[in-house]
Amino acid sequence: MARRTFQVIDVVEVLQHWHAGRPKAVVAASLGVDVKTVRKYVAAAEAAGIRPGDGLVADRVSWAARVAGWFPELVDAQARSRTWPELEGRRELIAKMLDTNTLATVHQRLRDEHGLSASESSLRRFVGQAFPDRRGARLVTVLRPGAPVGEAQIDYGYLGSWLDPVGGRLRRVHAFVIVLACCRHMFVRPVLSLDQSSWVAAHVAAWEFFGGVALRLVSDNLKTGVIRADLYDPLLNRAYAEMAEHYGCLIDPARAAKPKDKPRVERVMQYVRDSFWRGRSFASLTDMQTRAISWCREVAGVRAHRSLDGASPLAVFDALEAPALLALPARPFELARWLSPKVAPDCHIMVDKVLYSVPWAHVGARTDTRVSETTVAVHVAGKLVKTWPKAARGRCTDQTDYPPEKIAFFARNPVWCRSRARDLGCHVAELVEALLAVQALHRLRSAQGVIRLAERHGPDRLDAACARALAADDPTYRTVRGILVAGTEGQQPDEQGGAASTCTDTASVATPAHLHGPAGLLADLPRADFPDSARVGTTGTDSGPAVAQ
Repeated sequence: MARRTFQVIDVVEVLQHWHAGRPKAVVAASLGVDVKTVRKYVAAAEAAGIRPGDGLVADRVSWAARVAGWFPELVDAQARSRTWPELEGRRELIAKMLDTNTLATVHQRLRDEHGLSASESSLRRFVGQAFPDRRGARLVTVLRPGAPVGEAQIDYGYLGSWLDPVGGRLRRVHAFVIVLACCRHMFVRPVLSLDQSSWVAAHVAAWEFFGGVALRLVSDNLKTGVIRADLYDPLLNRAYAEMAEHYGCLIDPARAAKPKDKPRVERVMQYVRDSFWRGRSFASLTDMQTRAISWCREVAGVRAHRSLDGASPLAVFDALEAPALLALPARPFELARWLSPKVAPDCHIMVDKVLYSVPWAHVGARTDTRVSETTVAVHVAGKLVKTWPKAARGRCTDQTDYPPEKIAFFARNPVWCRSRARDLGCHVAELVEALLAVQALHRLRSAQGVIRLAERHGPDRLDAACARALAADDPTYRTVRGILVAGTEGQQPDEQGGAASTCTDTASVATPAHLHGPAGLLADLPRADFPDSARVGTTGTDSGPAVAQ
């Protein structure tokens, strides 16, 4: 923070009050200056042997002459600072940095990164003369004193756009910021996503950074933390509530649209954006987060804070706040998300594009699913009903989650079908093998249906029906069932219509659905109803075979 600019007349006034016998603290209060400033100028008079009330200096002119000799920089504006040449040598760098940052940040970076020895006051005076159009007015905000120990104020703030080297696309970067209200020590974590995982993970990283947990968390009403804002009974996100329960802290969200409920984190966002973010480049998100930790300790933590009477936040934290924090639990917190997928009719829920089965009794129910790094735990109506190891892709199915009739279907796999068919007869085995020869999983149900026909019609009839279907070159479930329903499994192909001709046989094979053949189809119709030319197997003469009566 820059100090007030003094002139000779101001110092003379300070020395006259002191020489009149007034205490230094009283002089500082009456003139509206810091007591350290009074001590600085009085020290020169004391070194010269002057004491209050000794009468060595009687008038203002004599004091002005002495002050000009003790403090020549107050007389010559160009020689106000012996560091002026040092600042002049960095004129172009200062001009470039002023395009993106405030004077305080420019001084901090020049000091830490370029070895500048000049004070911030000297830099402000230099900028005032070298760049008078850039000085600008300073906005001063004084916060109320008496912040409780152990309170943390939490918020997100937008930093800016960042060109991600991986993929080369522009990303929006936000800063998760926690400020301990008493000591003003802060934790900053840049993030690319504002989901609940990033929100909770940032809290866990903050407690590791501070080495303890704040007793009371005053957060914003983001949906990742607070589902429904309420002064008396806010509804918290389950993952956020789990974190608070694990660490033993209290979440007390600020009132909606009341930023003054957390003024320390609201005010510091501008400082974070200016001092940490602007004018810097980052290689990756990890690099960004690592440098943010260093910045919190080495820059923000050691700055002279006006609200702390010039003390640094880190010093106050070590002396006052750190002993009051809650100790970290021995067991680390397991990061997790809570989702609400619905159980589909196939007894599965979808989590991160992976299907997980749930007991069939919960089909149609809305679940509360806890997703951690290793497990997927499904709750229905507050009760745990299924736990799965987390999968990266595909489908996780427990066949016992299906209804009993579906379990039987999945138990009758192709191996079982082939074994059971051999027990029922060689023709059944041949037909089932033909069904399963191509795309076994798609034709599994047909093979199961053929085998199940033995329960109603018996193995012998089924074997005979399969033989008929194989002879007709139509080994399907529908054909076998039709033969059994018609009761024609005992007939041979040449017995279908009496004296079967080659044409009849060909027609029977060509049209397997007509299991009796064309001759059998017309067998029950009177002969007189058809002209001779319409008789099957004739060529318009009587030389062809007659239709069976």
